[in-house]
Amino acid sequence: MVFVLWTILIQVFDVKPEGIFGTNVGFATVNTWFHNLTGVHMKIYTITDWLGLVAVFVCMGFGLLGLCQWIKRRKLLKVDFDIRMLGVFYVIVILEYLIFEMIPINYRPIFIEGRMEASYPSSTTLLVLSVMPTLIFELKRRMKKGFVRKILIFVTASFSLFMVIGRTVAGVHWLTDIVGAILLSTGSYLIYKAIVLMYDKR
Repeated sequence: MVFVLWTILIQVFDVKPEGIFGTNVGFATVNTWFHNLTGVHMKIYTITDWLGLVAVFVCMGFGLLGLCQWIKRRKLLKVDFDIRMLGVFYVIVILEYLIFEMIPINYRPIFIEGRMEASYPSSTTLLVLSVMPTLIFELKRRMKKGFVRKILIFVTASFSLFMVIGRTVAGVHWLTDIVGAILLSTGSYLIYKAIVLMYDKR
């Protein structure tokens, strides 16, 4: 609900033609101020772009785990509920990305390879903050408490923070794009987590 409200505000509050070719940008004063403050850093953009594949590999890892359980147990419904819900959750994340690619709320503040691209919400931030929290959640569920688990959780959380900060200062998104991605991914993850925990209590 907060994400929906935020998306509406972006389209009605302080909207000015500050984007490429005069495209409209909501929260224009804050967005342009922050963009001018950070500047554009294509090296950071490229690094965070490639590191986004880490989240993709995490998805593939859980997909492989689910496939192995399916083959071993011979029925899809016998695959662990949280893993089945992860599959659904990741599909929803993909759909969220596709929807905002087809219906651009605004465009990036710069050209990417000579093209205008949809900017809201930040797709890399959305991917990382949707997937990496599920990794932490599953680590806590499937690993015994100990030093290794603590290290893995710390590394995962640190990676997520690095990606958000990197994407924010790279200058390829408006600040509101990052906030939107944080709100959408957090809301989506919390719904997934709530469903799994409710199932556990049945």
